[in-house]
Amino acid sequence: MTSVLLADDQALVRGGFKLILEAQPDLEVVGEAADGRDAIEQARALRPDVVLMDVRMPVLDGVAATRTIVDHALAGRVLVLTTFDEDRVVYDAMRAGASGFLLKTVPPARLVDAVRTVVEGEALLAPEVTRRLIEDFVRRPPPGGADEDGLSSLTEREREVLTLIARGRSNAEIAQELFLSGATVKTHVNRILSKLGARDRVQAVVAAYEAGLVRPGE
Repeated sequence: MTSVLLADDQALVRGGFKLILEAQPDLEVVGEAADGRDAIEQARALRPDVVLMDVRMPVLDGVAATRTIVDHALAGRVLVLTTFDEDRVVYDAMRAGASGFLLKTVPPARLVDAVRTVVEGEALLAPEVTRRLIEDFVRRPPPGGADEDGLSSLTEREREVLTLIARGRSNAEIAQELFLSGATVKTHVNRILSKLGARDRVQAVVAAYEAGLVRPGE
């Protein structure tokens, strides 16, 4: 059973998400928080597999709450909830360690798939809208954000794999495109994350864009 903590200052949003998630036999909402500080405290007590985190909350915002939860390993993954006009804030949340993000208008099936995706260790990068938003977030990244030493340590093949990750490819798609086995791709991905000091694929994608390995619109 996958445990989920909902963090949003709107009770109606939390209630809607809870109904959607608890209709699934493998998902359970174990807690609800109305602000970032409460989210941290509940994550510390409940240790959920996934936190659905709104970026705009009182007392403590979602970015700061995400950073604390990730830094102290209080939850398995954090998924950021956003709207189209909050790209700068969401980019900050991704840098803080969020494993992906969702629009608040996400269809129920996409919400369920997103939770399952990040629990399995994948970043929420594949949907076309997600790739476009990530490209917008990193179009004008803050200077000095990329780990140049980590990128320079990658082999040519690892750079190829990272480029495809940043373009939204799954492991299976990377294997097909580079004529590799799935196990080999997984090994490359793990080595890339280790060399970059990245928590997951989202952090690796941010580094790839900031270093210019890939560019928005490619």
